[in-house]
Amino acid sequence: MNVPSIKPSKLSDAIADHFRQLILEGALLPGERLLSERDLSAKLDVSRPSLRDALNKLQAEGLLSTGSNGATFVSEGVGHSLRDPLVDLLETPQARIDVMEMRSVIEAAAAALAATRASDIDREIICRRMEEMTAAHERQDVDEIARTDAEFHLAIYAASHNIMMLHLMHSLETVLRSNVYLNRKNLYEQRTERDSQLQEHRAIFEGIMARDPDRAREAAHIHMTTAQRTQQELHEAEMRLQASIRRLERGALVDSRKRRTRERA
Repeated sequence: MNVPSIKPSKLSDAIADHFRQLILEGALLPGERLLSERDLSAKLDVSRPSLRDALNKLQAEGLLSTGSNGATFVSEGVGHSLRDPLVDLLETPQARIDVMEMRSVIEAAAAALAATRASDIDREIICRRMEEMTAAHERQDVDEIARTDAEFHLAIYAASHNIMMLHLMHSLETVLRSNVYLNRKNLYEQRTERDSQLQEHRAIFEGIMARDPDRAREAAHIHMTTAQRTQQELHEAEMRLQASIRRLERGALVDSRKRRTRERA
C-alpha cells in the first residue's frame, strides 16, 4: 500500500494566503498602495520571485491591481457587491436617516462584541481613537471631529472580530463618505450641548474597556438613536425652510396685477 507523501505548500501560496487574510479581515483596504516589491520581500522575509508569484496570483483573482506607475494596490473592486449602483439612490436625506437607523442596531451589536472579543491591540487602538477625538473636541475642530468620529466607530467594528460587520461599515464609509461626513459635521454643529456627543462616545468606550457588553450595547444604542433623532430634526427644519423659500419665489413667478378670469359663455 502506497502512502501519499506530504508535500509542503509552495511559499508563494502561503504568501498569497497571508494577503487574502489581511484583505478579508480589513487590515488592507480597497485602494491602499502596497510597499514596493523589494520592501515587501524584506518585510515578509521572503524571496522576491516567490513574492512576485503570489502577487500575480492575487492580481489574477482581482484582489490586487497595478497602477500606471507599476505600483501595486488593493483592488477597488474588492467588496464591489456592497457598492452596487443602487447606492446612488441613497443620496437623499431620508435614506441617510434610514442608514442611521440601521447603524443604531448594528453598532450596538458591534460594541457588545468588542467588549467581549477585543484583544489588547484592539483596545489600544480604540484608546488612541478616543484620545484623538477628545483632542479634536477640545480644539473645536469640526473637520477633525468628523474624521476621528468615523475612525472611532471603525475601530470598534474591527474589535468586534465580525468580518461581515467590518466590511459592511467600510463599504458604507466609502460609498457614503460625503454624506457620513456631512451627518457628523451637522450633528456636532447643531448640538446645543457640544460636549454631549463626546460624552456619548466616552460611554461606549468605557463599556468596552470594562468588558461589559450590556453597558457597551446600551451606550452605542443611545448614541445612535440620539444622532438619528437630531438628523430627523435637521431634515424637518430643512423641509420647512425650503417650503418658505418656495413661497417667497412665488413673487417672481406670478404677476400679482393680473388675474385670469373665466371666459363667459
